[in-house]
Parts: sequence; C-alpha cells; structure tokens
Amino acid sequence: MRTILHSDCNSFYASVEAAEDPALRGLPVAVCGDPALRHGIILAKSTLAKKCGVLTGEAIWQAKQKCPTLVLVPADQRKYLLYSRKMRAIYRRYTHFVEPFGLDESWLDVTGHSLTGEEIAAQIRNSAKEELGITVSVGVSFNKVFAKLGSDMRKPDATTVITVENFKDKVWPLPAEELLYVGRATKRRLARLALYTIGDLACADDALIRAVLGKNGEMLQRFARGQDEAPVLCAEEAEEIKSIGNSTTTPHDIRDEAGAKAVLYLLSDSVAARLRAHRLACRTVSVWMRDSELNGQERQCRLGQISDSGSDIARAALSLLREHYHWHLPLRSLGVCGSDLKSTEHMVQLPLWTPPKVLRERALEGALDDIRSRWGHNAIRRGLMLCGAATQDLNPVDDHDLQALSAMRGRG
Repeated sequence: MRTILHSDCNSFYASVEAAEDPALRGLPVAVCGDPALRHGIILAKSTLAKKCGVLTGEAIWQAKQKCPTLVLVPADQRKYLLYSRKMRAIYRRYTHFVEPFGLDESWLDVTGHSLTGEEIAAQIRNSAKEELGITVSVGVSFNKVFAKLGSDMRKPDATTVITVENFKDKVWPLPAEELLYVGRATKRRLARLALYTIGDLACADDALIRAVLGKNGEMLQRFARGQDEAPVLCAEEAEEIKSIGNSTTTPHDIRDEAGAKAVLYLLSDSVAARLRAHRLACRTVSVWMRDSELNGQERQCRLGQISDSGSDIARAALSLLREHYHWHLPLRSLGVCGSDLKSTEHMVQLPLWTPPKVLRERALEGALDDIRSRWGHNAIRRGLMLCGAATQDLNPVDDHDLQALSAMRGRG
C-alpha cells in the first residue's frame, strides 16, 4: 500500500506577503494585479479576507465592497517562486518523488519511509512555520486524488488522513465537485443524473456514467472509488512542459472583433515566442474569453499540423472566438494557450511543398525573436496593435506570470 501526501500552502501568496511583512498579520489581505491596467483581479487572499467573502478571480472593486478594510498588496512572482522552491526543498528531505501542482501544492510519495505519513506531515507543517513563516495543510492517503482531497478538508495548518478503511465514511458524503477534475460543467451533468455526492458517483451505474461523460466519467468514477493508481513523478519528470499559455486583462473593454483580434495576435506572438524558446510546437490551440460580468468560457481546436508560428496560433484563436463568442457583452479578458506539444529540436527541414507565405512568416518571426531578445518585446509590434486603446500598453511577456490562465479561471 502506497503512502501519498499532498501538501497545500495555505493562502500562499498572502501568507508569503505576511511572512515578509509581519505588520500584515491579522489583517484581511489580498494579493492582486495592477489596478491601473485593470489587472485588478484578486489573485490570492488571506484567511480573514476569505471569511469576508473575498474570492480569487473577482475584481478588486467587488472585493472592496465585501471587505472595506481589505489591504491590497501587489503581486511579486519572484518572491513566490523563491518560497515555492524552499518548500520543495523541505519536501525533498523525505523523498525525491515530489510532484509540483502549481506553486503552492505538491504531492509526495513517502512509501517505505521509516516515519508514518502522519508523522512526516507533522514535521513538514512544523518546518514550514519555523523556517518560512507560513502554514500548510497536508492530506495523507493511499493515492493522489484522496491525498489532495484530504489537504482541502481542513485548513489552515492541519493534517487529514484518509485510509482504505475510512474513505467511504470521509469522502463519499462530500459534494461531487470536491473531487479532483470535477468542474462546474461536470457538476451540472452529474446533477442532471441526480448524482450530487462523491458516493453517488462511485455507486452509479458504470454504463450510465460512460454514456453521459465518456472516458472522463470512467476516470472520475475510478477516482471516487479510490482506484487512482497514478504515480507521483519526481521533479525531473513532473516539470515537463505540458502547455504554454498567456492571458491579459485589457485596460479598456474589448467591444468588437477588431479589438479582440489585436489582443489575440499579441498573445499568440508571445505564446509562439515562448514555444520557440523551448524548441516546442503545439498541435492544439485554446482561447479563453471572459466578459465584462466575469463569465468565462474556453474553447479549443486542433491545427492541421504542429506549429510554433504566432500567425498560425492567432488565426486558430480568432476562428474560435468568431465561432463561439456572440458579443452579448464586451470582453474584459482574453487568453491563448498552445498544448499537445511536440519537440522541434530535430525538425530542421520544412516539407518541400511548404507555401512561400509560410516560409516568409517563419523567417519574419525568427527576426522578431532576435530583435525582441535584444530590445524587449514591445520594441517591434504588429501594426494592428496600435489601432485600439485595449492594446496600446500591453506587454504579454512581462505580464504572463501574473496573468496565467489558471488565475483567470479562478483557481486558488
């Protein structure tokens, strides 16, 4: 039987800020983007801010309505990366099988250690407090899904143990959406089948789940039954890049397709540049759209062939927006992501039938990479970037860490 831990740093960004500035302790604190550029969404909040109803992903003005005494702190990604690395160093005292899940969470496989999982969890929590000044919640279980579920069950600074013997009592009564990878859409589909809890999903007819949710439903049902056998990957395996994305909240609402096109090309150029820097190309392009009332939707499509071209990615993203967004409201935020990545390291020759336009685009983008590496991303821009207020001051390369797609989706 495996022993898996999932460690979740409580209110990570806000906790790091309080560790760096003790004057923030005991105050409702929220870490946010730049309000002047309308990156003014809440990226993280302290426990006190959470008790006031402040939510990750909402606008600053909404958070201030709920909590007038809210203390706003600008995000500092370098600081959070430093603390994340320090936490992983603590984890590696017990095992080299440490798999990050974002900056603030990690799974550990401590199977066979001389200490029990609960004892290791207690030591990790103590080290985090004494050495870094932050708290963590730890789930201990026999698989990754239940370990993560355990770390979410009691916060802050707590350990929850879920075993083969007690998981039906502890896990099955929980709402279905508490299970990893059950999002809002899946929750609604389960509710239409009168499946409201994890236990309902576990005990449902296999054929019904397969018919309604397909392979994803089969996977979720295995998770609910405690049948997750996914390994905890060591750091070298876990840090393989799975996707490269970029998003932004524009200084002004985007009211038409012309404005959206400019932003999508801006983001796509940045995504493509990062793909080329990693010697990767993508086969799938996703576009994320959030309207002025903060309702979000994501759509994706496959390219005809893998590409690291900003023009290819932008054309696909614009096609998705045209097909799926009907301008019922202005757009506040847009994101573009390339996934299903393949290495281009050995792809040194294009097919003989490659159109001249494609060859010119590749040569142009290579020249742009060279100019931007020397003088900055905005040293040279597409002409359409200068046509609208929404794109005048955007710099996606500098912004992408704080405007990650996960923040737009409201994770954390």
